[in-house]
Amino acid sequence: MRRRRAAVAAGFCASFLLGSVLNVLFAPGSEPPRPGQSPEPSPARGPGRRGGRGELARQIRARYEEVQRYSRGEPGPGAGRPERRRLMDLAPGGPGLQRPRPPWARPLPDGAPGWPPAPGPASPGPGQRLGCAALRNVSGAQYVGSGYTKAVYRVRLPGGAAVALKAVDFSGHDLGSCVREFGVRRGCYRLAAHKLLKEMVLLERLRHPNVLQLYGYCYQDSEDIPDTLTTITELGAPVEMIQLLQTSWEDRFRICLSLGRLLHHLAHSPLGSVTLLDFRPRQFVLVDGELKVTDLDDARVEETPCATSADCILEFPARNFTLSCSAQGWCEGMNEKRNLYNAYRFFFTYLLPHSAPPSLRPLLDSIVNATGELTWGVDETLAQLEKVLHLYRSGQYLQNSTASSSAEYQRIPDSDIPQEDYRCWPSYHHGSCLLSVFSLAEAVDVCESHAQCRAFVVTNQTTWTGRQLVFFKTGWSQVVPDPNKTTYVKASG
Repeated sequence: MRRRRAAVAAGFCASFLLGSVLNVLFAPGSEPPRPGQSPEPSPARGPGRRGGRGELARQIRARYEEVQRYSRGEPGPGAGRPERRRLMDLAPGGPGLQRPRPPWARPLPDGAPGWPPAPGPASPGPGQRLGCAALRNVSGAQYVGSGYTKAVYRVRLPGGAAVALKAVDFSGHDLGSCVREFGVRRGCYRLAAHKLLKEMVLLERLRHPNVLQLYGYCYQDSEDIPDTLTTITELGAPVEMIQLLQTSWEDRFRICLSLGRLLHHLAHSPLGSVTLLDFRPRQFVLVDGELKVTDLDDARVEETPCATSADCILEFPARNFTLSCSAQGWCEGMNEKRNLYNAYRFFFTYLLPHSAPPSLRPLLDSIVNATGELTWGVDETLAQLEKVLHLYRSGQYLQNSTASSSAEYQRIPDSDIPQEDYRCWPSYHHGSCLLSVFSLAEAVDVCESHAQCRAFVVTNQTTWTGRQLVFFKTGWSQVVPDPNKTTYVKASG
């Protein structure tokens, strides 16, 4: 497997040096239909099964129409009237943005408005997007991973910024099973590529701080498949739950807060209520500590139709929920509730309560219990998470704690204790006890609660909530000058 990945990455780099952005090593996407072109598959190479060419044409047509609907910004059935706010004005001559071209069209010229800026020193200005030209001289191509349909690579742009590239996986399960069933190579590329097109459109339509940014896309002929598609997106780090469990509660809470804000956005998007049918940690990435959804090809906007509440059973491995059937014939809030319970079972139950400040635990337990029972919706869940943030950031969570310690500490400005560390959990540093505090009084309380603590060093570094990072020490036998730190040692006696 390692040899295969190395060979793919090496061939991929070579192709860029030769001026070809997407060759056979970069999985061909499809031949997306141009305006007015029927999305029929190419002539079959074999007899196929289950209706052969007709069945494949039906599947391509269904995905094609879904992409068209999202591209026009239309809400799905049962979504109700969309909000007035829009991520992109689709009207001709609308304010601030040109009418976007269909997603199957070739890329707009560099500089077209409506795209977020790419990162790094070589990024284009605001409103510009990346296209094929940006990929001609990339370096450091690395295979990141692949799923059912897509493969993901990391590359570095000429200015040094790193981005992610997604394309249909040439040897993936989705493409391979289609070819085995229908024997139509080009048609199967088109079927698979419509999932990538759908994700590209949704990344643009659902633009939000907790949705991965789409920087651009590129069409390039590859082998016998014209116009294969690659999307260019923001690069994030995979979500590793075991590693997250070892991080500070503050960082884990940030991930849960990010998820709460994302689910609120999906529940009230311009397209209607969006549900993530494939809701697992691997569908998310971390970008500078913020959780962002990256995989949207299995997202769904349509609510579930129903005749009675018996048609509105929300099934999970551990339990089921029965929701109401509306007078309009749609299961009420099923998309929102599915997202919320998945957030509970994959994130909240593991990341929220453990090692949290004691005064915040009752509120955090309420959030976990309410989402686990689906007694709250996303609006109330987010409101409670924002309340936790306010209490923590403002220091109000300390008001009900025990009285401050009477211990006295001597202040030594512009100094540091380079050694005499001990480990505590959770710590921002694995080899020492590095914690965040709201105030000097809290730092004293922490030191007094640790039997081995005899001193602490306040740094000039802060966390995402503005709290200061403090090293706690076993002694102060060696104090050295450091203009960016202040040392406090426990007074003798």
